[in-house]
Amino acid sequence: MKYSQLIGFIASLLLICICFLPWTVVESLHISLSGLNGYVNENLNFGKQYIPHTFFAILLAVLFYINKIWAKRTNIFVAFLNLGWAIKNYILFSLCRTGICPSVQPALYALLALALIIQVMTFLPKMEVK
Repeated sequence: MKYSQLIGFIASLLLICICFLPWTVVESLHISLSGLNGYVNENLNFGKQYIPHTFFAILLAVLFYINKIWAKRTNIFVAFLNLGWAIKNYILFSLCRTGICPSVQPALYALLALALIIQVMTFLPKMEVK
């Protein structure tokens, strides 16, 4: 695919932006959870999920533009880690606990979609095989 590296690069940057948007809203507790704010109470703290996503996304963006075979293979591995982390975040943030179900926001779905787009773009590098 001609533009796979550019699409992957842009999706990596958008993934960082998605971490700043609200992922879920818990109406009964009047809180909004995102990649930056995962604190519900003393017993339930999801942490700062934007740190691993930002690390993976920056590494992916750099590897998309290195035109070496080792970079493309490493990019596939890092994209799998990022996709796994996004799936974990989707399950963690959308799960009902003690009868309280959060309202899932579009940003959490976009997080999964972008991670999947990045993964697909890593399989389509534009390189000549010798």
